[in-house]
Amino acid sequence: MAQSTSIWFVLFVALVAANMPFVAQRFLMFFPLKTPKTLGVRLLELVIFYFLAGGLALLLEKRAGQIAPQGWEFYAITGALFITLAFPGFIYRYLLKHRE
Repeated sequence: MAQSTSIWFVLFVALVAANMPFVAQRFLMFFPLKTPKTLGVRLLELVIFYFLAGGLALLLEKRAGQIAPQGWEFYAITGALFITLAFPGFIYRYLLKHRE
């Protein structure tokens, strides 16, 4: 996979993964819950999906060549980007009215 293609792929996966906690009613998309998901559970899922998307990016970077060392600034920026990508899902879950 070309490097530019892998970058767009990681961004697409991050967009989908950031919105999954707000769209799905199951924990991590697979495990049904007895009670409705709370915001805390959704935020926990958001953190888990952040690390899964980051792991995929790390795997693709390793396949492309040497992994570049990253400082805390990199993780702060990618975390803020991941939260920004989750905004449409948050709007859908908490700010739009749903018919029951």
